[in-house]
Amino acid sequence: RVMGVDDELPELLHDTFVAAFGSLDGLRDESCLKAWLTRIAVFTARGCIRRRRRRRWLEFRAPEAVEETPASYAEPEDVQALRRAYVALGKLDVDERIVFTLRYLEQMTVDEAADACGVSPATVKRRLTRAEQRFSALAREDPVLRTWVDESPRWREG
Repeated sequence: RVMGVDDELPELLHDTFVAAFGSLDGLRDESCLKAWLTRIAVFTARGCIRRRRRRRWLEFRAPEAVEETPASYAEPEDVQALRRAYVALGKLDVDERIVFTLRYLEQMTVDEAADACGVSPATVKRRLTRAEQRFSALAREDPVLRTWVDESPRWREG
């Protein structure tokens, strides 16, 4: 979910499991498997996002210009809103995007997100506050997302 709809997801999944396999000795307790694997996935996604931002000047298409196949069960308005939400998320700082995604899309607690990112809960809270403010501002600039943000009690205050 950090990456959204992405052609590289199979490669990123592969990279995540290769990294996990290479660091099996870092797994201290099997009960921590999910948190350990989530942390590796977050760091893999972060690396991919950072590489893309460095190469961005080579891209010839805007993210919103990339054609996506909507899911057959989703309403066209929902698909459009989701696509635009990921465009807005793509404008966030990589660390802010990750904590925002972990908190709101993965529905992790602040402590779980902190563990996944390898930072303190206070750092996650700071990043999350900045991400919420920036996402809210970006969403209010978009006619499709503005309605969603204005109707949501979570975003009325921001």
